[in-house]
Amino acid sequence: MKFEILVDSRPSEIVIALLKDKQLTELHKEPLENKFSVGDIYLGTVKKIVPGLNAAFVDVGFEKDGFLHYLDLGPKYKTFNQFLQKNIAKKLNTASLKNFKVLEELEKDGKINETLQSGNRILVQVAKEPISTKGPRLTTELTIAGRYMVLVPFSDKVSVSQKIQSNEEKKRLKRLVMSIKPPGFGVIIRTVANGKMVAELDADLKFLYKKWQLLYKQIKVANAPAKVHGELGRSTSLLRDLLSDDFVNILVNNEKLHSEIKDYIGTISPEQEDIVKLYTGKVPLFQKFQIEKQIKSSFGKSVTMRKSTYLVIEHTEAMHVIDVNSGKRVDSKKDQEDNALEVNLISAEEVARQLRLRDMGGIIVVDFIDMYVAANRKKLYDALVEFMKDDKAKHHILPPSRFGLIEITRQRVRPVLNIETKEGCVVCNGTGKTEASILLIDEIGQHISKASEKSNYLILKAHPFIVSYIKQGWLNSQRRQWAKEFGCKLVVEEDTTYHMLQYRFFNKERKVITN
Repeated sequence: MKFEILVDSRPSEIVIALLKDKQLTELHKEPLENKFSVGDIYLGTVKKIVPGLNAAFVDVGFEKDGFLHYLDLGPKYKTFNQFLQKNIAKKLNTASLKNFKVLEELEKDGKINETLQSGNRILVQVAKEPISTKGPRLTTELTIAGRYMVLVPFSDKVSVSQKIQSNEEKKRLKRLVMSIKPPGFGVIIRTVANGKMVAELDADLKFLYKKWQLLYKQIKVANAPAKVHGELGRSTSLLRDLLSDDFVNILVNNEKLHSEIKDYIGTISPEQEDIVKLYTGKVPLFQKFQIEKQIKSSFGKSVTMRKSTYLVIEHTEAMHVIDVNSGKRVDSKKDQEDNALEVNLISAEEVARQLRLRDMGGIIVVDFIDMYVAANRKKLYDALVEFMKDDKAKHHILPPSRFGLIEITRQRVRPVLNIETKEGCVVCNGTGKTEASILLIDEIGQHISKASEKSNYLILKAHPFIVSYIKQGWLNSQRRQWAKEFGCKLVVEEDTTYHMLQYRFFNKERKVITN
């Protein structure tokens, strides 16, 4: 398994593609003027208290006020607030929490109007980015994330990721971190810390403490609403969370960004610094590695998979709905149940990929093909769980219901990534929409697969431009590849009456074969 990251710097945004064995797995878009990212910390002002929701709306500079629920204040809110007020009043001379008095914890069943008042200045962190018509979701339980650890102010607890299986390793990491952490801070040890030595952990901890010191200084001079701590850019935060020994390439098409990423990799993982490379090719980066083609084929309403199966994906305000379709695929050697299982397993893998790729969060309902054997339904469920184990977002999967539906909840921290894949129609001068032209050859190939089952002699008629593309190269032409792959005689003919995206299949007797 090999991972690659491609970073495409554009005039208004940075687009990051994560590839797993050359297949697009995640796609992230980061505006150059990116605000209100998860992890950003703001000095805000309480604008409105809503007792009915037991929540407050906080002005952090976004067009919509951020939402802060009472439970998101956290048990240490009183201590955090004391630190903030003393810092604003310039009564604190150090960022150290060694001798800082920790106040009693906030009651779990308290009321927001007994804790906050309109006009209060408050230190909040973005927990969810603005989505649709909603402002950012906020919390006052501040954390500062690093490569191996997460720093938690006003806590003495050291916890270890549950994904680290070895009890001995957990004890070792906990013992090391307890000996080096600054007083007054708790630490969450991340999965990637597994096997790391004290020098690496100490360097990461010092880096996080410097961020806390900077936050302390920023609060003193900030006027609400103001950002007092910014998370890393999407590209560097992605590297921080995902970088492993399986990464073989990080390609960047911008010199300045290449230097920044290379320096960051040199800090967190010096032995991997050489995998960061500057792309200087004349062909655009995403075009060179066929990312644009993968985007067009992966983000439409209909997503085609192998063996003519496909998904239909619908996004609604309340949930995401995915329908699994077998198309015209039927294996005559298998009964209906076995065919359904095969299609469902193919689809489960693609569903897991689509959730990460589109960053779909909230409630997802997948309508798989009905199966009547309990053992097969369990196979499907186990396979889906396995395919989703690499998903960093928190998620929960329910077993298939009696209606054949699988319900998934997935953490939603930013808007779903939705890319328009249809293009203006070349026939009606853009008044209508067609599927992306870059996918036309793949589409023709799929139809040849179906048509070859009806006839082993096929005549393909298409626009002269399309025909010339299919025939170019002769020995290595697309025509010869199709004929070999599908085991049929394939004749390709021009027809000037056809428009650019039109094509049709005929048999040896020149009777039309329905696409």
